[in-house]
Amino acid sequence: MNNKKKNRFMMRLIVLIVLTSAIVFTIYNSLTKEKHDVLKVGDDAPDFALVDLNGESHQLSDYKGQGVFLNFWGTWCAPCKKEMPAMGRQYEVYKDQGVQILAVNIAESDLKVRTFAEQYGMIFPTLIDKTKGVMQSYNIKPLPTTLLINPEGKIVKIITGEMSEEDIQGYMESIKPI
Repeated sequence: MNNKKKNRFMMRLIVLIVLTSAIVFTIYNSLTKEKHDVLKVGDDAPDFALVDLNGESHQLSDYKGQGVFLNFWGTWCAPCKKEMPAMGRQYEVYKDQGVQILAVNIAESDLKVRTFAEQYGMIFPTLIDKTKGVMQSYNIKPLPTTLLINPEGKIVKIITGEMSEEDIQGYMESIKPI
């Protein structure tokens, strides 16, 4: 009888130690997890480097002096499908006026993104955020989300949801270098 009580006590002690360890680990993990400030209008746009579908690297800071239309999207996103052709048409108009589009896909396969880009005529740099690091730096929640970045590298507007072609034209005009 005494041996049975001892075994039960040891099992309970082991379970208690495992549960305590799990709780301590969870608290430690949540306190030390890297936190990103929520970006707002007027903030400097965080720099990043991503590779496009052609294997070329694009670093945001390389576009300093130009307006950047930074669009986060996904192939499954219905509003993204609607606005990509309009973005392409406006890119044709504004690319020689100092406004660039960087379309950042959130961690989908190269094949999916390439197929989508061809289907929707995406002629602007199409980047894939494979690790979701850029998405986290920019605190992107809903897709699509677009940030307008002026030639000085400051965020001037954050747009969530679908944009019309008129909206896109007006936004590009607003970040065009003087």
